[in-house]
Amino acid sequence: MARRSYASFGNADYGIWYRFAAVLVKPVTTALVKPDWRGWEHLPKEGGFIAAVNHNSIIDPVVYAHWQYNSGRPPRILGKSSLFSIPFIGFMLRKTGQIPVFRESTDAAQAFRAAIDAVNGGQCVQFYPEGTLTRDPDLWPMTGKSGVARVALMTGAPVIPVAHWGAHEIIPPYGRGASGKGKFNLFPRHRVTVAAGPAVDLSKYQDQELTPQVLKDATEDIMEAITAVLAGIRGEEPPAERYDMRAAARHRAEAAAAERQRAAGKRYNGDEEAGK
Repeated sequence: MARRSYASFGNADYGIWYRFAAVLVKPVTTALVKPDWRGWEHLPKEGGFIAAVNHNSIIDPVVYAHWQYNSGRPPRILGKSSLFSIPFIGFMLRKTGQIPVFRESTDAAQAFRAAIDAVNGGQCVQFYPEGTLTRDPDLWPMTGKSGVARVALMTGAPVIPVAHWGAHEIIPPYGRGASGKGKFNLFPRHRVTVAAGPAVDLSKYQDQELTPQVLKDATEDIMEAITAVLAGIRGEEPPAERYDMRAAARHRAEAAAAERQRAAGKRYNGDEEAGK
């Protein structure tokens, strides 16, 4: 597919820095990845849009950015604020217009406002709706956070589901290698697929009040679309029930509390026996 114009990219200086970053980064990803790029036909040729992407390796942002850059619509990616403090990396992130996410702070709303402004300004803004690397044992998308749905419904911009698969074989999530041990597999090059699907149909939510239920339902529609694209890449059926990280944490906490109660009961009974 021919590359599209950078006319929709906006600020010229912004584009110059992005090209400089591409000169630095693309040779590295090319050395590590055999690219299988698909689905550029689903990206809007002009106007702002949102790319909603799955997340299963720490190098996903680099691989996705390479794919998105080659489409002719370079992205503005929401990334952890800590990355912007790393020498040179932070400098390049700021110069290329990436958006820092300040989690659990008074500055958390800045990323949300910046994303809306960028979409309304005709740019591509990328979200990882899961908010972190997936904890699903088989690396399927988890339940999503509502930020991407909120921005989509407030701007009316299309949401393009994007899935990538294969980067986890280079750097496994949370150090989970095939053997269960952390392991980097940089060489030989691994095939990595990045694919986009048709825009998510969110029309039934337009003009509705953005209640928690509306945002939850719209978010799930987005996650279903991402999962469908990933299922097509993997040639597998996704699980019937989506992994919920918060529910799993609650279950672990409840199990730990129950175990503490059992242990306390055993100690109490032991003390009673000793006192007889």
